[in-house]
Amino acid sequence: MGYRDDLVVDDRRNGIFRVHRSLMTSPEVYDRERRALFDRCWLYVGHESEIPRPGDFVRRGVGGRPLIFLRDSGGTVRMHFNTCTHRGATLCREDAGNTRVFQCFYHAWSFDTTGRLVVTPGADGYGPGFRKEAHNLVAPARFDNYRGLWFVNYDAEAVDLRAYLAGAIEYLDLVLDQAAEGMRIVKGAHRYSVKANWKLMLENSIDGYHAPTVHATYVDFVKDTGGGQRKDALGAGNGVDLGNGHAVVESPAAWGRPIAYWEPFFGEEARDEIAATLARLVDRHGAERGRRMADTFRNLMIFPNLIINDVAAITVRRIEPTAPDRHALEAWALAPAEEAEGSAALQRRLDSFLTFLGPGGFASPDDVEALESCQQGFAAVREARWSDISRGMTRESNSQDELQIRTFWRSYAALMDGSGFPERVTGVESPGEASGSPAPAGSAVIR
Repeated sequence: MGYRDDLVVDDRRNGIFRVHRSLMTSPEVYDRERRALFDRCWLYVGHESEIPRPGDFVRRGVGGRPLIFLRDSGGTVRMHFNTCTHRGATLCREDAGNTRVFQCFYHAWSFDTTGRLVVTPGADGYGPGFRKEAHNLVAPARFDNYRGLWFVNYDAEAVDLRAYLAGAIEYLDLVLDQAAEGMRIVKGAHRYSVKANWKLMLENSIDGYHAPTVHATYVDFVKDTGGGQRKDALGAGNGVDLGNGHAVVESPAAWGRPIAYWEPFFGEEARDEIAATLARLVDRHGAERGRRMADTFRNLMIFPNLIINDVAAITVRRIEPTAPDRHALEAWALAPAEEAEGSAALQRRLDSFLTFLGPGGFASPDDVEALESCQQGFAAVREARWSDISRGMTRESNSQDELQIRTFWRSYAALMDGSGFPERVTGVESPGEASGSPAPAGSAVIR
């Protein structure tokens, strides 16, 4: 059975788009996703600011594989699979730190930060054919970065990262250029698991349609503190297909954000500072681009599982599948390097992040409840088989439509069927337009 047409129905003539719910429940689908998506696509690992000094490391599980993301003793960023080449034990057992040597706890084989095997206890027990250099740590096939955001690809034949990112680069720059001295990950992370299929979190993170209902409590909080949603925000903006599966939903800032849109709950003392931030952006980037950075929300999806929320604060959110009906989520706050630890600007940013996006905030617990409720409903998949994602197919997209979610599913279905990324959608998904188009020149092709 093909994924396109059979399991993802894209009927542009009639404005119907639906997804079979077995894609959220089937162990066979989950296994196929590992091979078709997570073994082939570029996957986010971390930001260079997490490993600023030689010897700094963090450990990550990415695409079902254990990795060490580090800066070696010479200052070069590297990645090693986190498995000892002797018997396979996990080599690095701490989440983060600084070291000159990774020593396996099992038999004490030891490796330097470049991955070179340097110590084998009882070396005289090995025969003449044993060579240390044959047991150096193994690196992934490809790893590269875009402006400090580091990605890994397990396919040696993958297209280069910049080509893969395609139109997402414009929106990454809108985030990264908000800093004068570069962006950094603020220390600490949010880690939690959700009893729902990973694709539900992906959908939800770029879905504007649910905000007025699921996040009504936050809307009431803003109103109760003397603020309120901008009249031009609801439904304004649009979703955009950025090519190669990536998409964004962008709209006028609906609620306060520390960079430019003041709300009373930020405190009266923040009003002038927020205005000054906007003025600096306009001075550096011009009025149109500076105001776009500061005064719009954007939820950016890098296919298949990275979300950058530039909303109440800037959040880097990585979604890791762990079972057909469960996923893990790891999220970090991204902030300009010039916002020093302890500064009022950084504290305001983090307060806004925690209030809305934190695991105990107004938004995230409601989102988790919604997704887990969907997963429970999928127990009736034999009888209630389809989810509908048709909103906005027959008009120019707005921020409450679902073009950006359809962008994910079109690429998902094409790659699961073994073909390249589908043609990028521009303008209205008009009646009569053919679906399942081949990848155009310049788009990444994954086989």
